[in-house]
Parts: sequence; C-alpha cells; structure tokens
Amino acid sequence: MESFWILGSIAFALMLGAMSPGPTSIYVAKNSIAISRQHGLFTALGTGTGAAIFGLLAVLGLQAFLLAVPSAYLALKICGGLYLLWMAYKIIKHAKEPLASEEIAGKQMSYRRAYTTGLITQLSNPKIAIILASIFTALLPKDIPLYFYFVLPLLCFCIDGGWCSLVAVALSAEKPRAVYLRFKSNFDRAAGAVMTVLGLKLIFGMK
Repeated sequence: MESFWILGSIAFALMLGAMSPGPTSIYVAKNSIAISRQHGLFTALGTGTGAAIFGLLAVLGLQAFLLAVPSAYLALKICGGLYLLWMAYKIIKHAKEPLASEEIAGKQMSYRRAYTTGLITQLSNPKIAIILASIFTALLPKDIPLYFYFVLPLLCFCIDGGWCSLVAVALSAEKPRAVYLRFKSNFDRAAGAVMTVLGLKLIFGMK
C-alpha cells in the first residue's frame, strides 16, 4: 500500500510537469496542426521515450554525476540549448509559408523522423533529469524496491507521452487547424520566439 501512495505522488508530480508548456509540447503541437495527427502522435511517442530515458537515468543517480561534474552538465545544456535555437530558427523561417506547402514538405517527413525529432527535443534539456531526480529523492524510500527501476521509467513514458498524445489529438482537430491556418505566421513566430527564449535560458541559466 505504501508503494502505491509513493507511485501516486510521483505520478501527480510528473503530470504537473508534463502539463507545463515547453519545447516538447510546442513541437508536438506544431507537427499535429501543420502536418498531421499521426505525425503529432509519433512525435509524442518520441517525447515519452525521452522522458523514460531521463527517468531511468534519474533513478540510477545521474543527478549525482552531473552535480559532481559541472563541465558535463554545462556541455549538455549548451548542446541542448543550441538544438532548441536551431528548431526555433526553422519554425520562424517557414512562418510565412502557406500551410499547403508546409504540409507537402511535412508529409515527406517519415514517422520515424517525427519520433526521432521528438526524442531529441526531449533529451535536449538535461534539467529534466535533475528535476526527476529531485522528485524521486523527495518521495522514494531509502531502499528503493527493485521493480521501481522498471516502473518509474514506464510511468514517465506513459504520463509524458500520454499528455503529448492528447495535445496531438486535440490540436489536429478541424477547428484548431482552421484557427492556425488563419493566423499561421503569428502562431509560428510566437512558437519560435518561445523556443528561442527556452534555448537561451537553457544555455545561460545559472541553475
């Protein structure tokens, strides 16, 4: 029973984190609206896989390593930030293009590429591993049951991937697509601006 409450508390914390706007939700939304629901779902699958990887690394003690080797953490932050800036540049660059031309280009993107891009976007932020490790440290018992090493990554995958999948399904519906079509350039510039801020914050953030 105690394990049930521990996992429930962790799941609640993970859900709050997954629902917070960030690079992954922006990219899932972009692929869902501008390309197709299927591309959005495969992107969500990639973000969920990235969350599972971070969850496994967190429970294995990645936090201790990153805090003990600041240069490694700094290098990961810089690489992740540069990747987000590159994604922001691509979004802003194509902001003025009509949706039809973007759909044609997007449909040339394979589902595998959509999945991989979602995975890389998730893994671009090493802070997530630190946050997960902090949650686990606060809520897990001193002696972690062996099955938690399997359950926690699976929980991270289901919650993050599940939430992003809901975003993909909701935003790929007809009405959201119609609104996006009407204000495409504004939405894309706003998304690119947010992605730029997140990338710069990741690179220059003090924590």
